[in-house]
Amino acid sequence: MQPLRGIGLKICAVIVFMAMASLVKLVSVEIPPGETVFFRSAFALPVILVWLAVTGEIRAGIITANPMGHFWRGLMGTAAMASGFAGLGLLPLPEVTAIGYAAPLLTVIFAAMFLGEQIRAFRIIAVGLGLVGVMIVLSPRLTALRSGDVVATEAFGAMVVLIGAVFTALAQVFVRKLVAEERTTAIVFWFSVNSALLSLVSLPWGWVLPAPGTFALLVLMGLLGGVGQVLLTSSYRYADASVIAPFEYFSMILALLVGYFAFGETPTLVVLFGAALVVSAGIIIIWRERQLGLERARQRRSMTPQG
Repeated sequence: MQPLRGIGLKICAVIVFMAMASLVKLVSVEIPPGETVFFRSAFALPVILVWLAVTGEIRAGIITANPMGHFWRGLMGTAAMASGFAGLGLLPLPEVTAIGYAAPLLTVIFAAMFLGEQIRAFRIIAVGLGLVGVMIVLSPRLTALRSGDVVATEAFGAMVVLIGAVFTALAQVFVRKLVAEERTTAIVFWFSVNSALLSLVSLPWGWVLPAPGTFALLVLMGLLGGVGQVLLTSSYRYADASVIAPFEYFSMILALLVGYFAFGETPTLVVLFGAALVVSAGIIIIWRERQLGLERARQRRSMTPQG
């Protein structure tokens, strides 16, 4: 293990994904979410294929023993991506980022519901704290539903982003099932393939022919998505998930900076407070998972016969 290298790759992945999200927001005025998903997925594929070729895993990354498992993971992930992209066109970047942090909290709940994972009191309290934070972030939007059209649109955007977090959590449940029999490279490759194909379902709902400049931004967005995926996947080869997972929350700092300087978005104190609660809950859960992992490792060592 090389934890510093893994952390560095994770931070780079977060930066690249934030740049991609910024481009999604930039083109959202002109391009519908389904079309954006297509470009994000289709132009990520060349990057992923080059990565598989360089690492000598192209065969392992393409062959799968569970195509339906990849389909369901792709369906959930595509729905999550489309919801998130739609939200970026309706809400400030920091707010979308904060609401998106609900996904790992919901994953804990869904893993207990669908995978039979045990949730003890400590994690229940942490998840509850995080969901309270999400509701605080959402509260200004929910109370303004009966106001003007602009505010109502933003309230709708908040709901769409929250629905995207639900789909993200469901996608993670399918990933947890897939990793038991599939290589990570195959999961990465087939997700891009499935999401590109599934996004075509949205064709009847108003795809447009992008202007040359917008087309270039869409292609760049897809390439960044592929690079971010490669960096993220590679980071887990050098460090445990519990070590690098907290650095996901670096995206909140980036969202605040990009939102302010690129889009003129200033988050309210309510959003910042709610985001702080969600981030705190996420870090608590990650810390607890690490402690449980260390405890399980000690138990395994104690049960190993000593020669």
